[in-house]
Amino acid sequence: MLKTQELTLNLGPHHPSTHGVFRCVLNLDGEYITKAVNHTGYLHRGLEKLAESRTYTQFIPYNGRLDYCSGMLNELTYVTAVEKLMGITEEIPERAEYIRVIMSEVQRLANHAIYFASMALDTAGATAWFYGFRDREKCLDLIEMASGQRMMPNYMRIGGVSDDLDENWFKLLKELVDYMPSAVDEYEGILTGNEIFQARTVGVGPVSKEMALDYGITGPNARASGIDTDLRRDEPYSVYDRFKFNVPVRKNGDSFDRVMIRIDEMRESIKIIEQAMKDVPEGPIMAKVPKVLKPPVGEVYHRIENAKGHLGFHLVSDGSTKPYRNHIYSPCFVNLGIFPEMAEGLHLMDAVVALASVDIVLGEVDR
Repeated sequence: MLKTQELTLNLGPHHPSTHGVFRCVLNLDGEYITKAVNHTGYLHRGLEKLAESRTYTQFIPYNGRLDYCSGMLNELTYVTAVEKLMGITEEIPERAEYIRVIMSEVQRLANHAIYFASMALDTAGATAWFYGFRDREKCLDLIEMASGQRMMPNYMRIGGVSDDLDENWFKLLKELVDYMPSAVDEYEGILTGNEIFQARTVGVGPVSKEMALDYGITGPNARASGIDTDLRRDEPYSVYDRFKFNVPVRKNGDSFDRVMIRIDEMRESIKIIEQAMKDVPEGPIMAKVPKVLKPPVGEVYHRIENAKGHLGFHLVSDGSTKPYRNHIYSPCFVNLGIFPEMAEGLHLMDAVVALASVDIVLGEVDR
């Protein structure tokens, strides 16, 4: 019997496959991983503590620095949490709610496009990388036209949105909606339908339904493991209850299913945008809120279906202009917790694929 000496290998923190400043200490027996230990904190920004010295409005731009691939969705979670704390949820104008939904789904498309691109690169598919970034740029163009920013939009407001959208913007949105279905078809042709990609992902890093529940996994990763959950349907917020869409669910919970669930979700996001475009009402885009916000004493927890899972804010108010406590429930942090168990027994390069399939952004892990 061949005996090998166990080696310790640091995967990251400065390594392209770790998707940010993440370090994982691996114990290797030859090419096989016997143990994996997550080490985070290399990108720590202290955003939760910073929130205590910022007014409720001043903290809105910081949300884009969490998951910097999902700025609009982060902002929506925060402002709706503040609105819930203030008791003004019902006062948000209809037009603002429709715009919020459209922006959220455009952002979801952008997030999944960069996920597709990154997943391709982590499996050595350099060509497919450019397809994802090509389509992400189309989404970011729309976000930039509305907010003036591409990745850190600062567009959502407590009470509505910062600026209205004109006919030209909706014309370009229509072009995106008409274009994206064929782009998603291309994704399936160039990557997910590729034999080599399937060999690298099918059966790699499987997460069972029970395992996902034990770890508190949410979002696309949970749905890939057979958990039929989506807050847009199960706990409707904004005006999501007015739209018809399916919640894709797969059953194997492996790296391939985690990719495919996002491909499926891109098609559903397109459906939601199409419906919202047709019914956007006229009217104001901001509710009447005080210039100086002082929510009543109390606390609230609010969550939405972010692109990576359930993103939640626990806000505690002492009646002042600044939150006494702002705790962020991060799907990236929670989902990353399952990686050591996924990695055990895998080849080193398969572990890279499994990590990529979870879809993490360290700005949110190290919030």
